[in-house]
Amino acid sequence: MLGTLNEWPGFEIREDVIPKAECDRLIESIGRSDSFKGKAGVRHLMSVSAVREIAADDRLRSIAEIISGRAMIPYKATLFEKTGKANWLVAWHQDTALPLTAIPDAEGWGPATIKDGVVYAHAPTRALSQVIALRLHLDASTELNGPLRVIPNSHHDRLLSLPEHHAAEARSIRCLVGKGGVIAMSPLTVHASSKCLSDKPRRVLHIEYAPTLEIDRGVLLAVA
Repeated sequence: MLGTLNEWPGFEIREDVIPKAECDRLIESIGRSDSFKGKAGVRHLMSVSAVREIAADDRLRSIAEIISGRAMIPYKATLFEKTGKANWLVAWHQDTALPLTAIPDAEGWGPATIKDGVVYAHAPTRALSQVIALRLHLDASTELNGPLRVIPNSHHDRLLSLPEHHAAEARSIRCLVGKGGVIAMSPLTVHASSKCLSDKPRRVLHIEYAPTLEIDRGVLLAVA
């Protein structure tokens, strides 16, 4: 790990964080929940006890805490499942919306939408810069199953326009990760992924952490 958060390139890969057998048990637990119906993506998995437990596990939380230099709280969990049959292309973007307990009335927030009963609002940089996302790979991420691609050091600013495809490709890094490995990243890191070229699944549990649920003055994160 680099010396300060300012020196951090906006992402890092940790292999062998969670044993493969434990990943399989986690997949089974999520599959038994009412939230999971074989969708390509499932939001609001903090309601699943096995997900809450792994999100709070020191093996994961300590990664976010080492990067941020602060105690961190998990507040959001989403499962992404990409296969040859549930397939999609994700263009270059930054993640700028956060789940909240209410529509915010604070400078720099909005617009807001409702997703599955939870308020999501586009957040100012001062809020997003506090967040660390961990992507726990429940399957290996390979060249064939649409791996995450990131642009190092792209997280320092909120971009008004995103890089063009060819320029982004020249600067990007493919994040190939084994089963049980983790990608830690800032939501402001510019990232994308291509379509899957294999029928083997690429299931990722995406967990977000913040130092406090009051992410901005009077603005509270929803646990979702």
